[in-house]
Amino acid sequence: MFFALTEDQREFDAAVRGYLAERFDLDAVRAVVEAPESAGNPDSLWKAAGEQGWLAVLVPEEHDGLGLGLVEAQVIARALGAGVAPGPWRGTVLAAEAVRLAGSDAQRAAWLPRLAAGEAVGAFAARGSAPGVLPAVEYGAVADVVVARAGEGLVLVEGAAATPRGSYDGTTRLADLDAGAGEALAGTSAEVLAELSDRATVLVAADLVGIARESLTRTVAYDREREQFGVPVGSFQAIKHALADLHVGVTMAEHATLYAAHAVDERLPDAPLAVSVAKAKASDVALQSTAAMIQYHGGIGYTWEHEAHFFYKRAKRLAAQWGDAGTHRARIADLTIPA
Repeated sequence: MFFALTEDQREFDAAVRGYLAERFDLDAVRAVVEAPESAGNPDSLWKAAGEQGWLAVLVPEEHDGLGLGLVEAQVIARALGAGVAPGPWRGTVLAAEAVRLAGSDAQRAAWLPRLAAGEAVGAFAARGSAPGVLPAVEYGAVADVVVARAGEGLVLVEGAAATPRGSYDGTTRLADLDAGAGEALAGTSAEVLAELSDRATVLVAADLVGIARESLTRTVAYDREREQFGVPVGSFQAIKHALADLHVGVTMAEHATLYAAHAVDERLPDAPLAVSVAKAKASDVALQSTAAMIQYHGGIGYTWEHEAHFFYKRAKRLAAQWGDAGTHRARIADLTIPA
């Protein structure tokens, strides 16, 4: 069976990547990274996310969204990863997904149109260290609403007190939140939490494969041009074979992530397995590809002036989110090997 993006999905992908290439390139990313006091959510990029439907992708049409699926959402996530783009896109999308899946009619009407249009910033906190205390929430300091785990349920929190904290990855901003009790999402269930976790995991995996593919592409291009002993270093057997192996690994992770998104959208029986396969592969190959980017750029790859560290640090941060490779391999074993 041939399995790939449709023509419309490929055009959507090209539109997102085209915008980032033309209007928010790596120079713009560097400006955010080197301004740690900033909110880390550039106005132009956030405006584009709202106007071009990136935030509305999973919101139902009756709430002013596009009503598309996780396959389209992972297209955006992959493009943002390839561009190491900052901003609270994923947190806003996940907050909207939580409201869509578990919120009341009133909560959906109040929040989904605003989140879809970019009129409100969302954040998602998967864990807390104490009741109401949420550590290291991505873009928590600029979020209008935070969806947080509270015991076995989910709550909506507005106006949480935020204390910014540092991150080695300058393409994000973190904050510790004092959230208080919050407003319960009454429709939360074990099934909703599992689906929300799978959807979040796929979006992180897509960001990681975007990082992996772009870092590999840049490395191959550089090693085709860089010469040593009168020939391109990419022609050396050790480098050539290593990059070929990475290409295979990245391609497998890309297809695994695409299939996982499709499986979740269609509620296929193997969706949990597909999600764990995608995340395990994406975590591994993003770390491998970004490490190779540093190494195979020679002396320049280790410098602050080169962009390699943007990719490596983002991959390092995301590789452990929603379960690292080891966690998901253990889940794969649990799902496939009889007790």
